[in-house]
Amino acid sequence: MGKTQWYIGAPNGVVLCINGSNEGDLSGVFYHSYSTESVPFSGIGQMVLRMEKLYDYLRFPYPGTNSRTFGEEKKLTRMTEERKKIMSDDALLSKHGDIGTFIVRVQHRQNSSWQGRITWMEEDKTVQFRSVWEMIKLIESAVDLVSEPEETPEEAWIDKDGQK
Repeated sequence: MGKTQWYIGAPNGVVLCINGSNEGDLSGVFYHSYSTESVPFSGIGQMVLRMEKLYDYLRFPYPGTNSRTFGEEKKLTRMTEERKKIMSDDALLSKHGDIGTFIVRVQHRQNSSWQGRITWMEEDKTVQFRSVWEMIKLIESAVDLVSEPEETPEEAWIDKDGQK
């Protein structure tokens, strides 16, 4: 299979490596272009919060709404200096998880959520998502397919021809 959909394609592109699943709670690491170190996470909630922190650091995509908190609110300001990429796209794309690997490209942060594209690298499939929740469901459905291949695949990962 030619890896036609394997590209980072955005300054904030992330390669998400799922290494474990304990009773549906996913763990792993993700990589981005601005560090050679992986960002570990235990649980999907921690993954989302750490990715959000990266996007805030990069100021991309710029959020449509300010983060809400019970504490003192921090206002985002426009970035004055350019962030330097340390890791090449090819180096990022060489990273793989034990259970599954995904390229996440968040294009917008609107309505207090994310919108973008996610590529399941093992299957070379790309799907658009309209919210963080939808992205999480896509990741979990792919991991479920790997863990329990006899189950019916999530409709979003199926081609129009009915092929996984």
